[in-house]
Amino acid sequence: MSKTLTTRKQDYSQWYNELILRGGLADHSAVRGCMVIKPYGYALWENMRDVLDRMFKETGHQNAYFPLFIPKSFLSKEAAHVDGFAKECAVVTHYRLKNDPNGKGIIVDPEAKLEEELIVRPTSETIIWSTYKNWIQSYRDLPLLINQWANVVRWEMRTRLFLRTAEFLWQEGHTAHASKQEAIEETERMLEVYATFAEEFMALPVIRGIKSPNERFAGAEETYCIEALMQDGKALQAGTSHFLGQNFAKAFDVKFSTKDNTEEYVWATSWGVSTRLIGALVMAHSDDEGLVLPPKIAPVQVVFVPIYKGPDSKPAIDAKIKELAKQLQARGVRVKMDLDDAARPGWKFAEYEMQGVPIRIALGARDMENNQVEVARRDTKEKQVWSMDQLDTQVVDLLSTIQQNLFDRAKLFRDTMTTEVNTWDEFVDVLDNKTGFVAAHWDGTPETEEKIKELTKATIRCIPLDNKLEAGTCILTGNPSKQRVLFARAY
Repeated sequence: MSKTLTTRKQDYSQWYNELILRGGLADHSAVRGCMVIKPYGYALWENMRDVLDRMFKETGHQNAYFPLFIPKSFLSKEAAHVDGFAKECAVVTHYRLKNDPNGKGIIVDPEAKLEEELIVRPTSETIIWSTYKNWIQSYRDLPLLINQWANVVRWEMRTRLFLRTAEFLWQEGHTAHASKQEAIEETERMLEVYATFAEEFMALPVIRGIKSPNERFAGAEETYCIEALMQDGKALQAGTSHFLGQNFAKAFDVKFSTKDNTEEYVWATSWGVSTRLIGALVMAHSDDEGLVLPPKIAPVQVVFVPIYKGPDSKPAIDAKIKELAKQLQARGVRVKMDLDDAARPGWKFAEYEMQGVPIRIALGARDMENNQVEVARRDTKEKQVWSMDQLDTQVVDLLSTIQQNLFDRAKLFRDTMTTEVNTWDEFVDVLDNKTGFVAAHWDGTPETEEKIKELTKATIRCIPLDNKLEAGTCILTGNPSKQRVLFARAY
């Protein structure tokens, strides 16, 4: 494998694929459409998961776990839902294998056909709502605030590591409420949790918005979303929160007794983010030398690289590194000490640059004499010489600076790449040449939205929550429009 990555300018898609592999995040699998998440990639996911899990619990949610298999009849109870997922479902039809009597290995036992086929979960609304029927009888049982960390399967023919795979990891929240207003408030609250996580931990600026009916989750009355912009000018949906109305409650007959002793259907939400966020993280921040990871969720925040001058220097340098590392760890910093003397420092520098470690600290014999270290930051590639005194405080401050810089840089890019247009020709020109988000008038009809998608491959990413009402004319039809919406080509 070449030592250098394909550059973003040469081939952005190839750059991404190489970086996922070279950065040690994931690998291809023997199972078509699936991936292996490597330890470094999984450590990144664990950090993201742990932050989100804390945020969910702080908003009153509890974790539970529901079956991987869903009876086929459950999916058919919510028509819009089955329509949305039918083409992506993996189906289990038999429960046993046997040796081929003709000596040709293992075959499916035809006698072991299931009475009812089972769907490997593409999402869990149906299995969860069949359970909620037993859990909810009274207003005292509400609200019910449940989250599940799980894997799901959605059969994909064209896959890309983290962005689109047949199996992926995610969390899915499913809540039940006594009133419509309470359910809407929950939907909006969880959208804000996602947006806060994206911006404060991933350093990823997002636009909070509502999906158009065409882009709405199957079975939802309203889908809220956060949309991010990648460095190639394409949008990526970074999280969704759905107001489900009473659709699933009616499908599974989930009712509750009110305080007035009347019986009503409950109101529902669901919301989720997945390992797709790792793909967003890579594409939003990384460069032609490798990963660039925000310190708050980086598996390793600081790496120490010793510069040995002969074997005699190793014990003293290693001891000093361990002493400095201990000080950082006491401040909650995730530290790695690379004390292996088999690899040259230059090779290590390139390796940790590829892995996106936010801060690299080099220490040699001369540094020891001068009570100093060389500090390199990954985001700007700047190097400085610092005194060892108060190193822990300086490092903590620098990690915070790097985190903010990554956010500011990504936000400046997004704002620069958001363009208002008023005509069809301007719209097409921006999509083809500048790329990014395009704020344009749309007449509100699904037919126009579908035609725009057909002609340009651009979709309505969202109608921003803070959108101002502004009379205009639709870029395609010339019909009246009440507001601009955000279009983009997307992952």
